[in-house]
Amino acid sequence: MSPRLRRLLFLACCALVLPAVLHVAAHMPRFGDHSMPYGDLINAVALAERHTTNMVSAINFDYRGFDTLGEEMMLLCAVGGATVLLRGSRGETESEPQRVPGRPIIARADSTVLASRLFGAVVILFGLYVVLHAMTTPGGGFQGGAIIASGLLCVFLGEGYPGWRRVAPSELFDALEGGGAALYALCGFASLVMGLPFLQNMLPFGQKGDLFSGGLMQFENAGVGAAVTGGFVILLIEFLEETREPVPDGDEEGDDP
Repeated sequence: MSPRLRRLLFLACCALVLPAVLHVAAHMPRFGDHSMPYGDLINAVALAERHTTNMVSAINFDYRGFDTLGEEMMLLCAVGGATVLLRGSRGETESEPQRVPGRPIIARADSTVLASRLFGAVVILFGLYVVLHAMTTPGGGFQGGAIIASGLLCVFLGEGYPGWRRVAPSELFDALEGGGAALYALCGFASLVMGLPFLQNMLPFGQKGDLFSGGLMQFENAGVGAAVTGGFVILLIEFLEETREPVPDGDEEGDDP
């Protein structure tokens, strides 16, 4: 297909979709208003029923906790599939062999190293803060896990590939991802063992607005945080491995000049 024909096809598709887009835009509610009562209902009952001030966490880990478990399994499968596709014969060593031709690595400036070391620790701490405060403020395990993985990426920017692999071994984060997803599922099975519906809370909810309120939701949130951190770091490892050239068996690996 020629570039001109592709452009014509794209414009034709846009013309077909445009009336639907305009119709939706014209019938959208005003800013700050909505026509669905679900959010109002959760705001009215979640604080008294679940003792959490972050209503999104109450929905994710309790009112529709089974859906969130499915999402965690989807993440587990997606990361596992990407890992299988990307992880080939290039090996899992922590040294830094010859780079693939056409992918030059620019030497790191001292300012980059310093900024990465400073901000890496701050970003990881902030990610832990977001995970721990899932029941009280916006955020939670998914958001915090993504932030923690970003903080670990700063290690690569500041220390290079060998330093990155020393703090990000594949085995550790493989276990973290799988263990986090398993923890979430085990919370549901624990409810079944107690004779309750799947994922129904059997722990004290705690005080309203307290850091450790929410009962069983705290463990579910911890499982999500661990699974997302592990999954994102595994993907980062595999993407960074793609810049390395496989070393034939018997050859010695050396660092980049």
